Amino acid sequence: MKKIGRKVRKLHRKLHQTSEWWLQKRFTSRALILMYHGVAETEGVDPWLLFVTPKRFAEQLEIVSKHFHPMSLKQLAQAHQDGNIPERAVAITFDDGYANNLYQAKPLLERFNIPATVFVTTGHLRKKQEFWSDELEQVLLRTVELPEKLCLNINGSNHQWELGAAINYSEADYRHDCDRQIDGRPQFSARLSFLYSVGDQLQPLAEEEQQNLLREIRTWANFQPNLRPTHSFLTLEEVGDLAEGELIEVGAHTVNHPLLSAHPPQLQQNEIQRGKTELEEILGYPVTSFAYPFGGYTQETIPLVQEAGFTCACSTVEETVWHKSDAFQLPRFCVRNFSGTEFEQRLLRWFHS
Repeated sequence: MKKIGRKVRKLHRKLHQTSEWWLQKRFTSRALILMYHGVAETEGVDPWLLFVTPKRFAEQLEIVSKHFHPMSLKQLAQAHQDGNIPERAVAITFDDGYANNLYQAKPLLERFNIPATVFVTTGHLRKKQEFWSDELEQVLLRTVELPEKLCLNINGSNHQWELGAAINYSEADYRHDCDRQIDGRPQFSARLSFLYSVGDQLQPLAEEEQQNLLREIRTWANFQPNLRPTHSFLTLEEVGDLAEGELIEVGAHTVNHPLLSAHPPQLQQNEIQRGKTELEEILGYPVTSFAYPFGGYTQETIPLVQEAGFTCACSTVEETVWHKSDAFQLPRFCVRNFSGTEFEQRLLRWFHS
């Protein structure tokens, strides 16, 4: 009976602590950090759901401007540190460094006078090629008919895909996958499922291995991708243009965009520090904000980010920011190509989650 009594008292304390934590969070000022990638009118399927059209982005910014408290990530990080987060605060961020952040997003941010942070992957600033996942999408979704089987040797292990229904990518499949971006339907074609499966295998690899496998896949599919303007990255000069003025902060996002949690600390440190140093050489001033590529990191990663000299870091965990949030694990909500009405509903829902 004594053991049961102790268990009951322990459970009671735990429930009390949980309810106290929930009440604290529920009635404390909280903020949202929004995560975007690109602003562009893309052709065809957007399998990774990365792009928001300029029209929809303008609608979203108008809502933030009228009904919320827009502030920069730096301002929010400072307010968080001071324990003084404003009501309905919203900070906007972009990941990767697509050129459309300069040519499409920045003019709209200027129109509504809303600040943003753009996390730039420096390895692509000198390259005339798309990000590996964008190129993979071109190869696998823009080829009508593919061979029956794909075999890849990945880190010494043989991986094989029997394509079956994914061999042919019909017009109906294509339209279905395009419509998925509009109505949020969870179902997708066999070809899109195949793309996701291959992408899952490539994601944790080092950049050199990813490129080697992409060459194999291009040859296998007999397809040579183009560099699409919508998917091109910023150049060295364009990073400077993006940072001009007071609205845009440039943050670091490593050199090659690795899934940091899949790599040893030495590689993580090199990617984190080099990405910061290269941006500082371009901009001529300290870079203090960081975002984890793919949102991937371990408890070993966080001290490496701190030691590199960053003052805050963003994850992809979807939660609100409050006074107990970790400055080096700041949560963000990913924004899709939502209409203005749906965007406002989601912001209100996220604030009350």
